[in-house]
Amino acid sequence: MTILQAGSGGAGAHGKTGLYETDVPRRLERLPWGRFHTLVVIALGITWILDGLEVTLAGSVAGALKESPVLQFGDREAGLAGTAYLAGAVLGAIFFGWLTDRLGRKKLFFITLAVYLVATAATAFSWDAYSFFFFRFMTGAGIGGEYTAINSTIQELVPARHRGWTDLVINGSFWIGAALGASGSIVLLDPAFFAPDHGWRAAFLIGALLGLIILFMRMWIPESPRWLVIHGRPHEAERIVDEIEGRFQREGHVLGELAAGAPMRLQGRTHTPLGEVFHALFVRHRGRTAVGLVLMASQAFFYNAIFFTYALVLTRFYNVPSHDVGWYILPFALGNVMGPILLGRFFDTIGRRRMIVFTYAMSGILLAIVGWMFQQDILTASQLTIGWMIIFFFASPAASSAYLTVSESFPIEIRALAIAIFYAIGTGIGGVAAPVVFGILIESGSRTSVFGGYLFGAVLMLIAAAVAARFAVAAERRSLEDVASPLSSAK
Repeated sequence: MTILQAGSGGAGAHGKTGLYETDVPRRLERLPWGRFHTLVVIALGITWILDGLEVTLAGSVAGALKESPVLQFGDREAGLAGTAYLAGAVLGAIFFGWLTDRLGRKKLFFITLAVYLVATAATAFSWDAYSFFFFRFMTGAGIGGEYTAINSTIQELVPARHRGWTDLVINGSFWIGAALGASGSIVLLDPAFFAPDHGWRAAFLIGALLGLIILFMRMWIPESPRWLVIHGRPHEAERIVDEIEGRFQREGHVLGELAAGAPMRLQGRTHTPLGEVFHALFVRHRGRTAVGLVLMASQAFFYNAIFFTYALVLTRFYNVPSHDVGWYILPFALGNVMGPILLGRFFDTIGRRRMIVFTYAMSGILLAIVGWMFQQDILTASQLTIGWMIIFFFASPAASSAYLTVSESFPIEIRALAIAIFYAIGTGIGGVAAPVVFGILIESGSRTSVFGGYLFGAVLMLIAAAVAARFAVAAERRSLEDVASPLSSAK
């Protein structure tokens, strides 16, 4: 690292801290895959398992909430509970995303996990519908904040040649949590083991206990060196990279030469004004912004409309007992896990744009077909579940690629906030209303009405595929700084 000019403390609109050159990004990119990356993925990626557990438990207990003598939910209230969780996730993502870019990745993934822990434990002690909605809102806020802090950190620590597959698999691990939640609900919601008003409470306590384990796993994760060099702390960044490289060398890895090119020259800053954030998103990178919004909104509606209300479809149209819903979630989750694992590599080889178009288009086409078969009443509950398993084999990597796209397409100074904004707008447009709308459609008892909702979701996915075909960025195997030059770059 070369210091070209000493900083002036907090002077200037950006709190400028000095002009310097650094090889930190290139040093991170040359690292082979090692134990360090594996531990980072486990310690941070397990958040998605936690989220999958949360969402699945919330969906699986919908029938139990209706049977609870305390809550006495109807289909509409069950849908509203899902909306409360998503609304919290939207607002939490925005607030904590802003803090993540300002205060650092590491601080925030502890704060957001703490919010989640307290809120999900409190959900287990809800005493009426309003307390349940509030605690679900706060649980969502914690998880929404996790999205921004964790996605940013993983993107900035994983080399470009592994970034696509890693990101998709991590986001797809949501469905490992979904499988755990489904399996747990089979026991917890069985009246032979728990009373109707006790099983769902125990289900939410599981999430809090897992969160405590994750809290300790994160203790050793370093702050993102890329974030540090941007925010005027290059010496700390160099020290962390030295430690990471030393770990690889002690494990027997031989580090290759740095990629050709001059060191990155940066004007350090303590923060980025919101005006500059707005200009970067809606002027400098407005094409990427349009792609991100379309991808996020379409997949949010697609997922939240179907998954949050699947238990209601099973109980309303197929008379499946609420304590058996978990058996149908398990194969559903399997398709979602296997999709990113088997298709994720192609996002780094065939390329981002082609695979985004393929997975979004396949998801939309298959949803229209299966939705029509549901409307015609020619599918049993098991056959419908197989249909969802096939659809979400493609939809899972599609949805994960939306997060991948928005997290790698924008400068590091605004990465976490950009993820938050796209998640919030996408989920707000496509996701928050979906559970309530589908709850109403399901409550009507009309298969045709529900099919209309499915068809709308299919059209959204096809529109997203068309937009990606025209405007998506080919970010495969390129460093983050190459995909989006930092706002702090100095000539």
